[in-house]
Amino acid sequence: MDKAQAYAERFDRVLRYIERHLDEPLTVERLSRVAHFSKFHFHRQFSLYTGIGVFGYIRLLRLKHASYRLAYRREERIIDIALDAGFDSPEAFARAFKQMFGHSPSQFRKSPIWQPWRERFRLPTIERRGNMDVKIVEFAETRIAVLEHRGAPEKVDDSALKFIEWRKQSGLSPVKQSRTFGLVYDDPATVEPEEFRFDICGEVSQEVPENPQGVFNSVIQGGRCAVVRHLGSHDRIGDSIYPLYRDWFPKSGEELRDFPLFFHYLNLMPDVAEHELVTDIYLPLK
Repeated sequence: MDKAQAYAERFDRVLRYIERHLDEPLTVERLSRVAHFSKFHFHRQFSLYTGIGVFGYIRLLRLKHASYRLAYRREERIIDIALDAGFDSPEAFARAFKQMFGHSPSQFRKSPIWQPWRERFRLPTIERRGNMDVKIVEFAETRIAVLEHRGAPEKVDDSALKFIEWRKQSGLSPVKQSRTFGLVYDDPATVEPEEFRFDICGEVSQEVPENPQGVFNSVIQGGRCAVVRHLGSHDRIGDSIYPLYRDWFPKSGEELRDFPLFFHYLNLMPDVAEHELVTDIYLPLK
């Protein structure tokens, strides 16, 4: 590991620590100890590395989780979400939320707009070249209901809300009893935003009737797949995908099958905290 990568790993340790302790007091002294940096220089190092101050980053993470609860847990009271995010009152929460994202919590709940906070939340990619725990499995053909997302990756959550609406209205793919998948046709880092293609999918056992959301039947092909498990934020899922293609695949002797990469989401926000997310990444093989 070279010096630049070692430096990045120390910051990655801090970022993951913050994710796991968001509901606790987080001080510069405490965080600098995690990375073994001097507390006198940590704040400046953090700002230069991430592009945002440490306390701004912590607040952004808390507001990000709150935004998921606002959009996906509409039965929860805003005051409870505000207090859980570390604010003393709904008014303080509303001011911070609007300052960060340009909309009040109630406006966001009524009509979620994800792009502003995604634009504020772009962290450096951590290069990892350690050994990957890749397994070869036989994936059984799976019948799915599909909602196509076509357009900017930042708007996938809008499509996810539409798919959730279909799930609730139809009852055909209950989230607690049915697996949830994502089919990935394009790399968001290399394709124009308007050309990005991603399918949001839920396991079904019967035909999907015509519906206002535009959900339709399809299948995930059965066959051999390489699988690697990604732990944590979906925003960093590329940290697991790129080494799979770049490091593991060229040495594997395998050939790729004519079917897209796909995700199996074992859990989802806001049912769990972001650092507790578990996603299996499937690379179809011949």
